[in-house]
Amino acid sequence: MPPRNSQRRQQILEALAQMLEASPGNRITTAGLAKQVGVSEAALYRHFPSKSKMFEGLIEFIEETLFSRVSIIISEEPTAAKRCEKMLMLLLAFAERNPGITRILTGDALAGETERLHQRVAQLFDRYETQLRQVLRDAEMREGLRPVAPLPVAANLLMSAAEGRISQYVRSGFKRPPTADWGVQWSVLMDGFFRDAVSQPIGKQPASYASQGT
Repeated sequence: MPPRNSQRRQQILEALAQMLEASPGNRITTAGLAKQVGVSEAALYRHFPSKSKMFEGLIEFIEETLFSRVSIIISEEPTAAKRCEKMLMLLLAFAERNPGITRILTGDALAGETERLHQRVAQLFDRYETQLRQVLRDAEMREGLRPVAPLPVAANLLMSAAEGRISQYVRSGFKRPPTADWGVQWSVLMDGFFRDAVSQPIGKQPASYASQGT
């Protein structure tokens, strides 16, 4: 029995990811991809109208994987520091486990492709940074803490550290795992990262404040 459409689409995306990993620096052609999957180029286009749509399929996979897990992290972890730590480790570990797809995140695999794909990846990183910024903003209300730097600057610092590790991973030909020594670097990043906020977290106002108006 031939594969269903959804199964064939998945096979095509997996083959594309494998080729991106096996041929760093090389541009993927539809002819090569069709050969890898074991179908004709015409068969590829029955499932994806263009190679750009194939890349978009992989970007959608990245988004769904990362942001579904981010929601779980935020619901499970009580502190901003731990939330940020796990969110960035998630990003680094995902990159490490999916080297071919990581070439899309760094733009290496998108050379010569449509600008829309580059913008889609940029939006993914912007969304991730926005999530970090929201976590840091919530820390003031929940924990009475705020970053020593302005919120956008602090969130960008954390995001830049992770993106730098991912870029090094691709640039090294996948020889420098992005999670290696990350724990040490994270400790350095967090040293002096937070300070007491002016406002107190909900439920922890001083007694004199809490008694006003009673």
